Amino acid sequence: LQSLSVLLDTVAQVRERLNPALALAGLFLTRHSDRRRLNREVLNQLRTHFGPRLLETRIRECVALAEAPGFGLDIFRYAPSSNASRDYLRLSREILNLEDVS
Repeated sequence: LQSLSVLLDTVAQVRERLNPALALAGLFLTRHSDRRRLNREVLNQLRTHFGPRLLETRIRECVALAEAPGFGLDIFRYAPSSNASRDYLRLSREILNLEDVS
């Protein structure tokens, strides 16, 4: 959440100084696990604060995501049937279907 705060401040500065039309299309969670209480609490806080800007897709925790860069591969080539690969594919489809980013 602290990093998100810094990111939002950066977006606000870019909007103010360089691009007044800059809009946040959406947010998504990575390294997520529904089993962790903290993850569920953060998810609820983000839903409350960002509402529809919080995308439905969450990238689940996956060892393959940590391993892939060591082999110089993306998750789709390293572990195409992994949860992370399916999650990122789902996220891509969700982003492509966003209707309004203003």
